[in-house]
This record gives sequence, C-alpha cells and structure tokens, in this order.
Amino acid sequence: MADPKKKTMFQKIAESQFLKSIFRTGIPHTRRQRMMAVLNNVFLHLHPVRLPKHAVKVKYTWCMGGLSFFVFLVLTVTGILLMFYYRPTVEYAYGDIIDLAEQVPLGIMREIHRWGAHLMIITVWLHMFRVFMTGSYKPPREFNWVIGVLLLVLTMLLSFTGYLLPWDQLAIWAITVGSNMARATPFLGHEGPGAALLAIGDINLVHAASDVRFALLGGRFVGEATLLRFYVLHCIGFPFIIMIFMVVHFWRIRKDGGISGPT
Repeated sequence: MADPKKKTMFQKIAESQFLKSIFRTGIPHTRRQRMMAVLNNVFLHLHPVRLPKHAVKVKYTWCMGGLSFFVFLVLTVTGILLMFYYRPTVEYAYGDIIDLAEQVPLGIMREIHRWGAHLMIITVWLHMFRVFMTGSYKPPREFNWVIGVLLLVLTMLLSFTGYLLPWDQLAIWAITVGSNMARATPFLGHEGPGAALLAIGDINLVHAASDVRFALLGGRFVGEATLLRFYVLHCIGFPFIIMIFMVVHFWRIRKDGGISGPT
C-alpha cells in the first residue's frame, strides 16, 4: 500500500519554489486557486474569470476579434523573418522581394505575410460590423468602440505603408496616387481647407514643402526617403501603436463586463 504522506513527482514539482516563482499560486487544484491563477497572470487577467455563454458562441461573436489578433501575431512573426532578408533601399528592395520568392529559404513567409495582411483587413471590418449589429458600441462600451475605430484606421495605414515596400511599378504609382490625396487634407495639406495656416513667414506663402504629403514622402516625389519612412512606419511605428491600443481594447472589454449580451 502506498504511503499517503509520500508525495508524487508531480506534487513535488508543483510545490517547488522554482514553479511558485513563476506561477505565484502554484498548480491550481481548487476553484479559488484557479481564479487566483487567472488574476495573477499578466496574460490571463485580461479576460474575466467567468464568461457568459453567449460570449463563447461562434454564431454570436463570429470569432472575428480573436482571428484579427491571431492574424496580427502571424504578421508580426513573418514580418520579423522578412526583415532578415529585405533591405529598404532603391537599389536592393525589388531584388530582395524577387529573391524572397525564388531563392531565400522559407520565402513562402512573404506570401503568408501578404495574404495575412489581406485577411486582417477583412477580419477587422467583419469584427466592427458584428460589434455594430449587436449594439456593442452602446454605453458603457462607447469608449472601447472609439478604440476599435482607431485600430481599424491603424490597420488600414499598416497595409498602406506596406504597399510600397516591394518597390515595383504598381507599388510606386499606388503610393503616388494615395499620397497625392494628402495634399487636400484640411489644415495639413497645401491644397486643403485652411492651407494658409501652413505659411511660413509671409502669410500668403503656401508651398508643398510644408504640408503632410511632403512629411510623408520625405520630399516632393516618391523616392528612397519615402521607402525608408514607409519601412520604419510599417515595421516599427504602426505596430507599436497598434499593440498599445490592443492592450487598452482588451482591458476595457474586461472592465466593461466582458462581451455585450445579445440585443
């Protein structure tokens, strides 16, 4: 007969100081311990300890929020791998894209990254549509709705900045057309309403070297400075901002009582 006081290997590991230094509650056994494990975990505590049934039903949530986050993680991993091979210069950019497709091991990562970007646009739009149709933008969730709209805009900008990186004719002319629209931006574009406020020195002097298009391109035309700026924005700037807003978005879902109920 086994000695009841003799601990198994699993129990010894579960009660070891090493494991408790990582998981403060150790291996949870009781309901209270499981709740404490969730509350004391930096990742798990972003979600409520208890969830209503409708919050886990695919026909209600469509899983679009979770899919959007998953695709963002895929894009992050594949994007980091692509950065090992891609050089953001006029001389090498297009050739590196060709090499990624034909020569570089794991070159399929570029296709996964490209199609993942398209998929994220779709999932974020569908997530916003689901939230709107279920009335999840209503109080007390109106602030989180604004955060979601900002995340949608940032997702579009993330895709826009990545469009130039292949440095082919399609990319160059698409960015040329897109950036030309910035000239009509109110107060920020030299052809937009309130453009006179951009004048430097002479109040009547308004020129293209002081507006948002010039700042976006790093010059008057799409060139190497534009490629570098879009590369930095695509790989560091927008992902960093998106991650901050995602944390706020997830935290507010928890603080607002979880996913809203069916209307």
